[in-house]
Amino acid sequence: MNGITAARPVVKVAHRRGTRRGRGTLTALVFLLPALIVFGAFSWWPIVRGLLISFQRTNLVDPAEWVGLANFATLFADPLLGTAVGNTLLFVGLALLIGFPAPLVLAAVMSTVRRGAGVYRFLVYLPVVIPPVVAILLWKWFYDPGHGLFNELLGLAGLGPFPWLDSPDSAMLSLVLQSTWAGMGGAVLIYLAAIVGIPSELYEAAQMDGASIRARIWHIMLPQLRPVIGLLLLMQLINTMQVFTEPYVFTGGGPENATLTVLLLIFRYAFQDGDYGQAAALSFLLAIVLGLLSALYLRATRSWSAS
Repeated sequence: MNGITAARPVVKVAHRRGTRRGRGTLTALVFLLPALIVFGAFSWWPIVRGLLISFQRTNLVDPAEWVGLANFATLFADPLLGTAVGNTLLFVGLALLIGFPAPLVLAAVMSTVRRGAGVYRFLVYLPVVIPPVVAILLWKWFYDPGHGLFNELLGLAGLGPFPWLDSPDSAMLSLVLQSTWAGMGGAVLIYLAAIVGIPSELYEAAQMDGASIRARIWHIMLPQLRPVIGLLLLMQLINTMQVFTEPYVFTGGGPENATLTVLLLIFRYAFQDGDYGQAAALSFLLAIVLGLLSALYLRATRSWSAS
């Protein structure tokens, strides 16, 4: 009996604590409810709505007609889909080949600069501040086949003129060069912050062991930067697979559909052809691909942390 009597206060205290915890959770939910409603209305509902539209034929004004998988069948029968996917993969490949290592190399060089480092960082980040359309129009003048800056400079060396944007062979490369210039400033600063955070003792120990600069970069700097490199790689893949502004403003998808990308094709389906169902279907497929990339990245980062 004494043991039972002594246990009753403990049960009461535990009950009161549970009641307080429940009230605290309820209060937190009440405060979070407006944010959850706004987030659901402007983030999740458009996603659900877009998924529904991919199975409908609609102009967003008249009542929608349910067509099932017909939009996907029409999409896969469109020869422009293969062109758009191939061009997008080409843009992604060139961006990885040119635009991905450039910020890392530039950050490694800038990390050794002591005098005027702030000026160099400002100049590197400046293109990011310029509005994208303004930067593209500026580069469009640079690429002008008649009196553009690039052909004028190359002409001084007896080269050119080159049809930068007017040739299917060079149009995509021209877009990648501008995109790399415009977007690498943020990646450079991220790499710089990560490089500065590497303990100097690691470099000093390697130098005392006679390691060369190449060995220090390969065995110290790159392994320390592996999580940052992986994250920026994923971000670049996602961003480049959704490239739209550059081909839309530079070339409109030309010449001869050489710069037609997946997102530009979605734009054409929706706002030129008025086929919102087909545009939503292609958007849904693109979202699946990007989701798979994100899942692969998360799995890879878990294996890195485990090792």
